[in-house]
Amino acid sequence: MEVPVTVRVQAAAFDTAAEAAALTAGRFDIGAVVTFTGLCRAEGGRLVALELEHYPGMAEAEIASVAAEAARRWPLQGLVAIHRFGRIAPGEPIVLVVTASAHRAAAFAAAEFLMDFMKTRAPFWKKEHHPDGTSGDWVDAKDADEAATARWAP
Repeated sequence: MEVPVTVRVQAAAFDTAAEAAALTAGRFDIGAVVTFTGLCRAEGGRLVALELEHYPGMAEAEIASVAAEAARRWPLQGLVAIHRFGRIAPGEPIVLVVTASAHRAAAFAAAEFLMDFMKTRAPFWKKEHHPDGTSGDWVDAKDADEAATARWAP
């Protein structure tokens, strides 16, 4: 059976519980659901917003490619990956990953794999907006994110 995969890139906020419920509705083969929601941080009051831009079409394709790889690596019953773009305030959700499997180990591993690759391979760019009205430079990828992705190499 093909694993149901949902990938969306959108400006609107998402409802984590509703996304997990939709993935599992009517399914009795699922024994574990892992959700990860990434939120915008205020960075100690240094940020009033994070602006996210993406490469339309390419961002969805890259996330779908990583999702398909997760479905090949682990016995999943379903997967949802949502990434927002636009201006996002502290406390608002940015990214959602939901993985479903018969057992928790596969669901946890697939969720972590997907997040690691979304942070490093999906074409998104972030700019910080400060309380004084200024904007920072586009944020560079972190070495820790690259190291996290490298551990999944075959």
